[in-house]
Amino acid sequence: MDLRQLNAVAAVAEHGGFSAAARALHTVQSNVSTHVARLEAELGVTLIDRATGLPTEQGEAVVARARRIHAELEALESDVASLADEVRGAVRVGVIGTTGRWLLAPLLEAMSAQHPGIHVVVIDATTTSLLPQVAAGSLDLAVVNLPVDEAELTVEPLFDEDRILIAPTDHPLAAHERVGLVELADHPLLLEPVGTGFRDLLDEEAARAGVRLQAQAEVDGMRLLASLAITGYGAAVVPASALPFTTSPEWRQILLDGLPHRSVGLVRRRRGLPSAPARATREALLAVVAEHARDQAGIRPAADLG
Repeated sequence: MDLRQLNAVAAVAEHGGFSAAARALHTVQSNVSTHVARLEAELGVTLIDRATGLPTEQGEAVVARARRIHAELEALESDVASLADEVRGAVRVGVIGTTGRWLLAPLLEAMSAQHPGIHVVVIDATTTSLLPQVAAGSLDLAVVNLPVDEAELTVEPLFDEDRILIAPTDHPLAAHERVGLVELADHPLLLEPVGTGFRDLLDEEAARAGVRLQAQAEVDGMRLLASLAITGYGAAVVPASALPFTTSPEWRQILLDGLPHRSVGLVRRRRGLPSAPARATREALLAVVAEHARDQAGIRPAADLG
């Protein structure tokens, strides 16, 4: 077993076939086929279904390990380079969109000033998308909604933020300054899907209040939820950071009573030593949250951050 074989299997899985994998690896298809076949012979299993070009169950396991090995090799190169001089290398950071709106600009400025040798790659996605990427080693760090119940990940709380309601001005709830769960339950709402942390905590609080919230639509993405409410489609329950930076007479924000804050945290893989660029980025990110979180309406940094 060697790295070329692992890279070939991972490339076939990622690009959906042998021809596409060969193009991505800048080689010919016969080389990719040979590497995959040799690894299959060594392991005694089929890794790629030749009819579909997709990995088998055993192939998925090998691909997951191959990606982690690739991430560790990149970290090794970065660490060795950093011992000689300034921290150098690449770091891949995932961030939920609502937080990225106020966090990324000062973070990238800090990284440019403090660590010009680090190339930062940012992935904007939902928590449900980011968590498996961190666990697989595709991302070094990610800023996500909490709670996170993943044994493979280490979690650091960053901040809490209020939950609010955005409603078009012609919506019945727009006449209120504050509303509670009982009032919310009387109206269909724009909500995140069941199974997401934000929605599940909301449903738990509603159940404790003896009511059940009605979903007018389920949308996995806070910024999209807020956008739908602002454009008049319905009323949406969102975190404070989803609010637009400017107000408009077309919509109102309403305070919510009886709801817990949304918590946001930083996750990384528990196994393995983070690369030098990842460690430097984590330190810069924590410092940025400590400095800038209080400037955002409805957001309070975690106690450990001061």
